[in-house]
Amino acid sequence: MSKEKERLNLPGWKKWGSYVSDRQWGTVREDYSANGDAWNFTTHEMARSKAWRWGEEAIAGICDANQLLCFGLAVWNKRDRIIKERFFGLNNQEGNHGEDVKEVYYYLDATPTHSYMKMLYKYPQQEFPYDWLLEENKKRSRTEDEFELEDTGIFDENKYFDIFVEYAKVDTDDMLISIKVCNRHTEAAALNILPTIWFRNTWAWGRKDYKPNLSSVSKGRIKVDHTRLSTQFFYYETGDALFCENETNFQKLYNSSPTTAYPKDGINDYLLHAHQSVNPQLSGTKAAINIDTIIPGATEVIFKFRLSDKQIEKPFEDFDSIFTKRIDEADEFYNTIQQNITDAEEKAIQRQALAGMLWNKQFYYYHVEKWLEGDPAFPVPPDERWEGRNATWTHLTNTDIISIPDKWEFPWYAAWDLSFHCVTLALVDPDFAKQQLLMFTREWYMNPNGALPAYEWAFSDVNPPVHAGGAYRVFRIDAAINGKKDYLFLEEIFQKLLINFTWWVNRKDAESKNIFEGGFLGLDNISIFDRSNPMPGNAVMEQADGTSWMAMYALNMLHISLELATYNKAYTGMTTKFFEHFMYIAGAMASMGQENNGLWDDEDEFFYDQVRLPDNSVFKVKLKSLVGLIPLFAVEVITKQTLENNPEFAQRMNWFLKHRPDLAALVSRWYEGGAEDKHLLSLLRGHRMKRILSHMLDETEFLSDYGVRSLSRRYEHTPYNISWTNSEGAIYYVPGESDSGMYGGNSNWRGPIWMQMNFLIIESLRKFHFFYTDDFKIEYPTASGNFISLKQTGTELANRLLNIFKKDKEGLRPLYGNNKKLQTDPNFNQYYQFHEYFHGNTGKGLGASHQTGWTGLIANLIAMKNNDIA
Repeated sequence: MSKEKERLNLPGWKKWGSYVSDRQWGTVREDYSANGDAWNFTTHEMARSKAWRWGEEAIAGICDANQLLCFGLAVWNKRDRIIKERFFGLNNQEGNHGEDVKEVYYYLDATPTHSYMKMLYKYPQQEFPYDWLLEENKKRSRTEDEFELEDTGIFDENKYFDIFVEYAKVDTDDMLISIKVCNRHTEAAALNILPTIWFRNTWAWGRKDYKPNLSSVSKGRIKVDHTRLSTQFFYYETGDALFCENETNFQKLYNSSPTTAYPKDGINDYLLHAHQSVNPQLSGTKAAINIDTIIPGATEVIFKFRLSDKQIEKPFEDFDSIFTKRIDEADEFYNTIQQNITDAEEKAIQRQALAGMLWNKQFYYYHVEKWLEGDPAFPVPPDERWEGRNATWTHLTNTDIISIPDKWEFPWYAAWDLSFHCVTLALVDPDFAKQQLLMFTREWYMNPNGALPAYEWAFSDVNPPVHAGGAYRVFRIDAAINGKKDYLFLEEIFQKLLINFTWWVNRKDAESKNIFEGGFLGLDNISIFDRSNPMPGNAVMEQADGTSWMAMYALNMLHISLELATYNKAYTGMTTKFFEHFMYIAGAMASMGQENNGLWDDEDEFFYDQVRLPDNSVFKVKLKSLVGLIPLFAVEVITKQTLENNPEFAQRMNWFLKHRPDLAALVSRWYEGGAEDKHLLSLLRGHRMKRILSHMLDETEFLSDYGVRSLSRRYEHTPYNISWTNSEGAIYYVPGESDSGMYGGNSNWRGPIWMQMNFLIIESLRKFHFFYTDDFKIEYPTASGNFISLKQTGTELANRLLNIFKKDKEGLRPLYGNNKKLQTDPNFNQYYQFHEYFHGNTGKGLGASHQTGWTGLIANLIAMKNNDIA
């Protein structure tokens, strides 16, 4: 067992980690406006002067699990108008494609206990172009590319610093910090390095009086005083300690009386404007070590720091040896995980993907009722809030470390994202993955009505019900890694998912016909209708994807209950319940011999949404999109051994199929067993599956060189049109960023490639292959004359997705498009960014860029194609 794996079984090693957000401004939690305009209530410009209520932000930030004490990087090149304490980016209204961080940084390495972590921040030596980035992006239309920091040319002459921030734990409360500054230019350049520690403000709100303190006790040593922290000292080798308070500058922001002479922006104003805004008594709740230095050209310099629970005479004596040891242990840990992977580039991609997942953990604090009420020390929030965002979620009380999609662009959790995060995190830390999944089913997360919270912008929004699938995948990965099955986890989460499944059935099946109207289901603008809102004219949207997600949910719950029934026969009744529920959904999706009564279209041989009018007439929304591919996801294989282990289930199943031959005939020719007498449960019989795959694997439709697109390319020049009552529109294939503000506009499901959907496609193909074996061949690509097995098809799709990140024959990564600096400069092109989605034609990364959670699934695909645990 590796040292890192040993630490995973020891208490306290996750007490400190990368739990600080990359952005706190512009979040719902910090919004106390009447109209819910979170983006403008708190801004980047305000951030250096405002004490946050619900969390903290930093560059390369770390904190304890309760976020009482934080550490982060701050720097100043003596040219910028502010100290660089946080990443800069545009809010949702400023960017031509929505919110967007305008910095270059990478999460490079991490272990699951955070015993070792490494990230890279690229800081220009010239004045940071804040105004240019803002103005140019505001000018650009939705049909133009985003204007990025690299586009300003600020890196072209290599006048920048590579700043590597590394952490190595000595023990659970003892952290070494290395800041390595590399001057990439040939000439020397000035730099103020300002490593900063501060307490999250817990005292200013009128709820708790206790105020902690930082104070200088000697040169090179700051005393940390907090009754709830073991940490006692912050050590530094060189520089001068500057102190202020982590409190709002009320005079600057609101033109009101100051509460302190040394507010949160005191260090900034002292250095840049010579204000007397740092405490001469060398104490406060925020402190920075000012290292005013010159970095010689083409040289790197390392600065050392230590946060510790111990008083140490020589705190840096063992610094280098411990760092070396932790790096070696990180290598040992990943060498074990990657022992079956032979391709060096795939190893590098997987390791950095996993590092990004581990860095994107965040202390997430949000008590909705307190947020609605406001705090005793501040004015009462507007009454409109009680009728606005999240007002029906007053039970929600979150104070946890949570896996976040992207700590700048999505510094809050998203329920369906997290289910995919956990599948990837399980590769390195199954216990954390299980804890995360269980957490969302707790009473202080799940709504009393059974709904899971979607995300802080609208907890009541409906995401695809993927939690059960995530739980079962994590259960299997955990069992493969640890050699035993955690039935307690599976049983506990199953009980709560029963409540959520019932909520779906009661709330999203309007006519109790097993056809579901889930809403937009996280697919944003994929439809011609805004599926977040009721249909006009009392019509109902009967969704092929919503119904398929529920069929998948039923099968996931069936599989879990079958697993639990081998451990406790009391679950046998649940196996029957979910088997029969799946059969009813399958029946509803099929035509059942009645015209226009199903979601399958015989003419096009594809699944479509349909709109049911008050007179019970229907018309199909004949748009070839992912909506029609999602029925592939509802597939499970039941083996003869499973039936032998569950004879009561087998008996009930046979009775049901005998007495409902209409339904039995719909589902994959149940009576025709596959190899070794396996049985297939799927929404698709062999013919329908082949027809859907013929569309999906057609390079003129869904199949790109880089994966499966979200919309058929055939709409590129000939859009899909519809005219119905007051709703008119046209849908074009848009392979990149959205060209429309429709339904939010800053997300795109009308062409790009999404990793999580491709992952589910590949996984489904492998399940179908398990049933059909190598004897079942399909044409790949369509019309190529090349026939391969379903498993091989999945592997080929995985390779296409991997090609987004790998260098092509010209040495370029499709990920970086035509960005010359990122493609050709060795100080850029050896690193990866993990984007939210990818261009449907070129594979260029789009949307959020820093390990958006579900793109971490590339790590699972690498494991899967190498026949590893995935």
